[in-house]
Amino acid sequence: MITAVFDLDGTLADTLHDLADATNYGLKKLGYPIHPYESYRYFVGNGVPVLCERVLPDGYKHDAERLREYFTEYYNIHYLDKTRLYDGIYDCIRRLADNGVVLAVATNKPQDFARKIIEKLIPEFNFVKVLGGCSERPKKPDPAIIREITDILPADNKCYMIGDSNVDIMTAQNSGLISIGCDWGFRGADELKKAGADFIAYNPSQIADYILNA
Repeated sequence: MITAVFDLDGTLADTLHDLADATNYGLKKLGYPIHPYESYRYFVGNGVPVLCERVLPDGYKHDAERLREYFTEYYNIHYLDKTRLYDGIYDCIRRLADNGVVLAVATNKPQDFARKIIEKLIPEFNFVKVLGGCSERPKKPDPAIIREITDILPADNKCYMIGDSNVDIMTAQNSGLISIGCDWGFRGADELKKAGADFIAYNPSQIADYILNA
């Protein structure tokens, strides 16, 4: 058996603008400066609480919880305004599924939003687990989220972690998974190589090529 565990933001879907819009909405409400979209490539990746801390000016991190409340208020309504699957992702997922690869998602995005986005953007495919950030487990790169997936699979399962940041590569390393870094995501190939990715995909079809031909 082969399993492909995907990150969500920056891997399956380009969510950056909706994340940035929600965060900037909160910053405006609190009277803080907003950030350009490109800056959010390096703010996101470790979950919403960390995102809210990172965007606040030094000396004002105590407002992170209030910012998170405004973020959630906005994102609840606008989480799919600009979010789209990356070109080629649908065909990659279909090819893996057609060849019997088990699909799963492990992301630091809040779990409810992760499940909504997967259900809206790719409802045709069966994911054995769609897991995100929640109070019941630590976030990536802690391996707990991966164990929750692999625990329901056979012991001889060959498992890949596919993601766009060093967090995903470290998660794979901490979990004993083979890592595939996605160059089109928020961070790019240089970060993925430095993190020690086993393979770099420069387009989604290369993910399926690597998994099915390995």
